[in-house]
Amino acid sequence: MKTTNILVRRRITWLFLLGSTLLFMIILRLVWIQFVRGDELRQQGMINRMRDVPVEAKRGSILDRNGNELVTSVSADSIYAIPSHIKKPDEVANQLAPILGMEAEKVKEIITKKSSFEWVKRKVDFETSKKIKALEIEGIGFAEESKRYYKQETLAPHILGFTGTDNQGLMGMEAAYEKELKGVPGRIVIEHDAAGREIPQALHQYIPPVQGNNLVLTLDQTIQHFVERDLDKIVAAYNPKIAVIIVMDPKTGEVLAMGNRPTFNPNRWRDVPQSVWDRNPAVWYNYEPGSTFKIITAASALEENAVRPSDRFYDPGYIQVADRKIRCWKAGGHGSQSFEEVVQNSCNPGFVQVGLNLGKERFYKYIRAFGLGQPTGIGLPGEAQGIMIPEKNATNLNIGTMAIGQSIAVTPIQLLTAVSAVANGGTLIKPQLVKRIEDQKGKTVQEFKPEIIRKVISGETSKLTNQLLENVVFKGTGKNAFVDGYRAAGKTGTAQVVSEQGGYASGKYVASFAGFAPVNDPKIAVLIMIAEPQGGAYYGGQVAAPVFSSLALDILRYMGVPEQKDLPKPKINPWEVEEERIEVVVPNVVNLPMDEAQKLLREAGLAFEVKGQGKMVYGQIPESGALVLTGTTVILDLSGGKGDAGQGEQVSVPELKGMTIREAGNLLESLGLKLEPEGSGLAQSQSHPAGSKLNRGSTVKVQFKPPASSNNT
Repeated sequence: MKTTNILVRRRITWLFLLGSTLLFMIILRLVWIQFVRGDELRQQGMINRMRDVPVEAKRGSILDRNGNELVTSVSADSIYAIPSHIKKPDEVANQLAPILGMEAEKVKEIITKKSSFEWVKRKVDFETSKKIKALEIEGIGFAEESKRYYKQETLAPHILGFTGTDNQGLMGMEAAYEKELKGVPGRIVIEHDAAGREIPQALHQYIPPVQGNNLVLTLDQTIQHFVERDLDKIVAAYNPKIAVIIVMDPKTGEVLAMGNRPTFNPNRWRDVPQSVWDRNPAVWYNYEPGSTFKIITAASALEENAVRPSDRFYDPGYIQVADRKIRCWKAGGHGSQSFEEVVQNSCNPGFVQVGLNLGKERFYKYIRAFGLGQPTGIGLPGEAQGIMIPEKNATNLNIGTMAIGQSIAVTPIQLLTAVSAVANGGTLIKPQLVKRIEDQKGKTVQEFKPEIIRKVISGETSKLTNQLLENVVFKGTGKNAFVDGYRAAGKTGTAQVVSEQGGYASGKYVASFAGFAPVNDPKIAVLIMIAEPQGGAYYGGQVAAPVFSSLALDILRYMGVPEQKDLPKPKINPWEVEEERIEVVVPNVVNLPMDEAQKLLREAGLAFEVKGQGKMVYGQIPESGALVLTGTTVILDLSGGKGDAGQGEQVSVPELKGMTIREAGNLLESLGLKLEPEGSGLAQSQSHPAGSKLNRGSTVKVQFKPPASSNNT
């Protein structure tokens, strides 16, 4: 009995110790959970119970220099779903889909996702939001967001840019100043139970968003309207591939207007091809400036005393540099003339000689000093730096052609920045698009002052160059740019378009004018660049100079610049307007039908005369490949007969590949040659190569194969 009691006591003791140990461990665990991990678990519990609804910050506005609002943000409802609250997803999807213009399956996929929050559709219009609110669907909510609105649809869209669905800047100023414009987003926090139901009298926390700052640009809305209007006129008259107009204050570098064609509406940017909006031609388009670059050549040479206005030059119509003759645009040349007249007449041989006198080292020094060959730093995405031959590789021929604006490529903003330096007294100033950043109360957060880069030429050289350029407008090739009541200066330019395959593209030109006014106190500097105008007119003096004349007049009057009433006008005879002709390569039109030959010659800027009668061209003078000036007359020889007529005369064999038997036979017959076909289908090879000479009446054997076979050869 005694033994039994001792055993029981031992068991009770062990049981007590075990219980005590377990209780102690539980107490330790509770202490660990409550005091060590308490904050962490409390936060996790809060996260599990809370639902976040984001509240987008309103982007700051974009204004012009006078405070006119160009871009603003308007309220728009975005529809969201809390999937755990939606009890009948099929029914809800069928209700929402037709109102939102979405597929029911797509809506169902969104509202049944295993997440606490999903956007159904962002930034819907007022009527759509009103209809869905009327349905009072549990689990479907509305968040007020802001939608970007561009108040004047096609006003400077390449400058302003646009935003995406999440209100993030994607292009232009919207992208470049994303950080300043976007603000800080807020959120609404709502407490729910474990089943996802909103708890009555639960915690609701609103963290307000912080609105973005406003951006005040250097643009002037009125001047920008003038630019957009004139660009529309250019498109209507010439239908160019690209057109650019930039207006700048030459003393501060502030861009007053910048427009491009083609253009787009940033409110509906998705409706146009990406090629229209993904780049701003004013800052990325590289082109040979042609004679507008002579402003830089003249200023550099005058600064280095490589030439004086009174120095004499003789122009026989060309200048020989290395193995090439660089022709003057005027047939027979300008004869004896001073450098002042060289500038006035835009004489190529004179400028080539000046460039050679300046020399490679000094010329390159000024090209770099004027900011060419490097980005201007204007602050727009995608700016190009231009194209220059490396100095160590440049030859005398390169220097000669660069002096007249060939063998170098610039962007429109680069060239206007350099011209502004010539106009303003010789100081290169960084182009500027933003004046200041303001908060929502109008207080200045950051101000941008004009940024001087360097002094390039002296004030005396600037004044002298400006006088020479004024003569160009009053007496020379830029008469069509004359501004009634104001002293204007500038330079026309006509250049060929460089082909992607190398060399120049036949029949494609860039017409331009770079100028400023008034000469004695420049208020504006303007560049008009028109790439590949259609319709036959392509000279800078014809196409771009008149635009400067009307545009500058409107801008100067708007700015309140006093007119000079006694200013004489240039004598312009519309039937004898001198134009700067440029060198082009004569195309090969031999063995072509007359209408096709005429088309090719017109595209190349060449005239033609017909010799003989017929429908085919048998010969041409000058021959293909010759360098001539635009406007040169090409003599087309149509003499010769068909069949055996003219037996013994030699003709060139045409290219027959890809023609049918009938087409090849007709063409050879028209040249007095005979066809001996082998096979059927399209021509694949011929016994005599294209361009070889055969006597009239000779036979050409041609191998024909079906189109399917020809694709496999």
